Amino acid sequence: MTTLTESSVAGNDDRRETETNNTELNRHRLMVALDVDGTLVDHDGHMSPAVRESAQAVVEAGHEVMIATGRSLNATLPIIEKIGVERGYAVCCNGGVTLRLHPELDGGYEVIHKATFDPAPALRALRERLPSAKYALEDADGNFLSTERFQDASFGVEAIGVDFQTMLDAMAVRVVVFSTENTPEEFNEAIEHIGLAGVTYSVGWTAWLDIAAAGVTKASALEDLRLQLGIDPTRTVAVGDGRNDIEMLGWAGRGVAMGQAPEEVIAVADEVTKSVYDDGAAHVLRSLL
Repeated sequence: MTTLTESSVAGNDDRRETETNNTELNRHRLMVALDVDGTLVDHDGHMSPAVRESAQAVVEAGHEVMIATGRSLNATLPIIEKIGVERGYAVCCNGGVTLRLHPELDGGYEVIHKATFDPAPALRALRERLPSAKYALEDADGNFLSTERFQDASFGVEAIGVDFQTMLDAMAVRVVVFSTENTPEEFNEAIEHIGLAGVTYSVGWTAWLDIAAAGVTKASALEDLRLQLGIDPTRTVAVGDGRNDIEMLGWAGRGVAMGQAPEEVIAVADEVTKSVYDDGAAHVLRSLL
């Protein structure tokens, strides 16, 4: 994002020229929202040189490139650094946390929005239906609480093992439910039976469930940023592969599904690129240059 700075000795002609240049930049600037897992990196966490270089090129071209991921903050920061975003914004926890990025900030970022919710009703209902599943919760301070020492790279920190009651008493930004004994279809069936209310949720590739506050998605967080930045809806691009990307792909002026995405994700996209293993994101990013 370019900020117009006027010197006290600048003449009217200088100011008009600067304003014109910024107007031109804003007119051509895109807001590009990029999922991480299954989009920028494969399911082993590897980002190919082609994807990294094309993402860096779009950043250097002056577009508003934003990570929009289900990952928590500490698991998102290395991806932000890898694609070269030093100034701008990022969306974590499926919209539950929004960051502002700037090199002058402590650590290079600050949290500008965090959506918390009471997880107890959803946790109780899920525990009754899926007693053998593992549960983890990110609290308002960024700590992860978990049952059975449940750990995952997307947490970004080591989870603290607690009893279930402690999780019920916490305020959450993100709740994760995982089972090695259930299929995604069984997860969907359980959720439909329970009728989760007061939260937003998405089922992953495996028997993995992500839960956020009601109405909170990647798309809701991105729309707040779009309005703040004054970018026209037609100048928005999003790339993703998961069920947690469905709202984001529908929100974008150009929503692109990865080639390996499930049918319901492809159904809401404007187009489909190659799979993550064929550098599908790189093909999309190069088309923006």
